[in-house]
Amino acid sequence: MDKRILIVDDDPVIRKVLEWRLTSLGYAVCGKAGCADDAFSEVKVARPDAILMDIHLEGRMDGIDAAIAIKKMYNLPVIFLTAHSTRDELERAKTIPPDGYILKPFNDTDLRVALELVFDDSMRKPAEPGG
Repeated sequence: MDKRILIVDDDPVIRKVLEWRLTSLGYAVCGKAGCADDAFSEVKVARPDAILMDIHLEGRMDGIDAAIAIKKMYNLPVIFLTAHSTRDELERAKTIPPDGYILKPFNDTDLRVALELVFDDSMRKPAEPGG
């Protein structure tokens, strides 16, 4: 598989676990970032096919704000990761809309299913005219 994933999570242990799991599932990790600013830099350099984005990031922007900006600039699929899913957070995330939403702790099946849905072209249907 040649799909390249950018990992954005402020926890270095989670980044390492994600990298290991993604590699074992056949994906290439093209970069890792711990904050939104680093994520923007990595997107420019690494040109990922998708992003796994933690919602809670340290710094001036959280993962939702970062995803909004990245989707606007690069139109990349973003799958959110979060350990703390509140109703307000979910409603805010839905406005993007995300290409996936994984609750921590996650397992290989959670990752595999979310990424297969993102990369399965047969799942993408053209929009109906006028709708």
